[in-house]
Amino acid sequence: MLNKPVVYKKLLGTAILAAVFTSCVTGQLGQNVSGQYRQGMVVCAYPDAAQAGLDALKKGGNAVDAAVAVHFALAVTHPQAGNIGGGGFMVYRSASGETNTLDFREKAPASARVDMYLDSSGNIKPDMSLYTHYASGVPGSVDGMYTAHKKYGKLKWADLVQPAVTLAENGFKMTKRLANDINRNRQEFIKLNPGKGYLVNAQDWKEGDVLVQADLGKTLELIRDKGRDGFYTGQTADLITAEVSDGKPIMTREDLRNYHSVWRKALVGNYKSYKVITMPPPSSGGVALLQLLKSVEKYPLHSWGFNKDSTVQVMVEAERRVYADRSKYLGDPDFFKVPVDSLLNAAYITKRMANFSWAAATPSTSIQPGTFVGYESDQTTHYSIVDREGNAVSITTTLNDTFGSHIFVKGAGFLLNNEMDDFSSKPGVPNMYGLVGGKANSIQPGKRMLSSMTPTILEKDGKLFMVVGTPGGATIITSVFQTILNVVEFDKSMQGAVSAKRFHHQWLPDQVDLEPEALDSTVVEKLSRKGYKFSKRGAIGRVDGILKTQWGYYEGGADPRGDDTKLGF
Repeated sequence: MLNKPVVYKKLLGTAILAAVFTSCVTGQLGQNVSGQYRQGMVVCAYPDAAQAGLDALKKGGNAVDAAVAVHFALAVTHPQAGNIGGGGFMVYRSASGETNTLDFREKAPASARVDMYLDSSGNIKPDMSLYTHYASGVPGSVDGMYTAHKKYGKLKWADLVQPAVTLAENGFKMTKRLANDINRNRQEFIKLNPGKGYLVNAQDWKEGDVLVQADLGKTLELIRDKGRDGFYTGQTADLITAEVSDGKPIMTREDLRNYHSVWRKALVGNYKSYKVITMPPPSSGGVALLQLLKSVEKYPLHSWGFNKDSTVQVMVEAERRVYADRSKYLGDPDFFKVPVDSLLNAAYITKRMANFSWAAATPSTSIQPGTFVGYESDQTTHYSIVDREGNAVSITTTLNDTFGSHIFVKGAGFLLNNEMDDFSSKPGVPNMYGLVGGKANSIQPGKRMLSSMTPTILEKDGKLFMVVGTPGGATIITSVFQTILNVVEFDKSMQGAVSAKRFHHQWLPDQVDLEPEALDSTVVEKLSRKGYKFSKRGAIGRVDGILKTQWGYYEGGADPRGDDTKLGF
């Protein structure tokens, strides 16, 4: 059992102040003086989208209502990853403790084939699964939001989609980061979208410019007025199929009409005194997260300290083994028997860590996926929301690459995903994130591709404790893993846990990726002498989280690596 007070001790003073002053002292955008809230909170990737979610909560909406408003607003304001042309996963926990998950991951079209990205010699055709019309899976986002709202929503669907329509048709002010991201991709937009002009300006975009997206606004109006049918049938479906036809039936009206999200039983495990509620396959994230937490549970991480050499070493060794398992055993459970129980078996996890030595790094070449008796076979976005009743959602959605395939649907104004690259185009050959896969994640018609998305909710003593998730491709799993440990082992606040520098290992390539200043030079030197290889890189993940303190306040963590925003009331 974990008996230490976690972050609560350090928050006592601010919580008392908040209780006294919340009703009469507020700051910009609804934040009280303590940065903690009683009635609800939204943390997501863009300020205008966070405001749309907060407005839904203030109107009496619940966490799912706010999620719908945030999702469609992000499709307008965060085109790098916010989407109606992609898909994702939702983890839900009601105020009474009911749990559920919704799989609205994209699916391979009926025309998809296991060798569709290979040439006559069996080699992968460069970029075919990334920046062509063949790269897109059947989108799941609109159906996902509609399905979630139908089951749990309280406010009117049209009222929740309207803020996105307004943002698209009237425009919104661009942040410096958004302007720069669009400018960097300008030539790709021009090259892949002849005659369209979406997101392309005569001069470079700059901070404060107003971005208007008229065609996207019209598409959102159809979704607002007709719900799911406004996307998967009628005018929008015609525009999608016309865009991707390429003279061949790549994605058909039948593919769109037949798409449906799937409710799946939440994957639940424990880390010490915490209950971890996360996403089952076809997300690999939940299984991998629980494996990681169990792999390090017996070690005294709290005593060793945050990002110290022993802490980093045991975490890296756990990551190495878990990502090896991911390469073989994780896939769409509707097509492949995923051995979840075996992967999470305590004896199996202990066995996997048994050959770990403190003396030297375990070469990834010596680590293979584990075996069981009887077994036969970045760019993303995340948002966390809690409402006044205590209902919580953790939702991660994606187009795969930043701006997906970079291909817009002409007349509809939204980007197509390039999620087909998340399949294993060829066993043993890494995808764009360097992740290796095999038969479990091979391409099949109607199959959902494997994902690293890890939307997660934690309980403590039967009560809501944390809502967390992140974008980041292959680094999603390790970013969520580290953020949870930052709070429960290293006593960081939610914002401190989210802001903390991160590292990442994924089995292959055999290296530890480091954000700038993630580890001090002494730690790097000690581990380098043991054979660990380090590689410097840019930002890892953009975690958005909410922590509920023992006094009932919501404390947010919005990742400073992006335009992420936390709002509450």
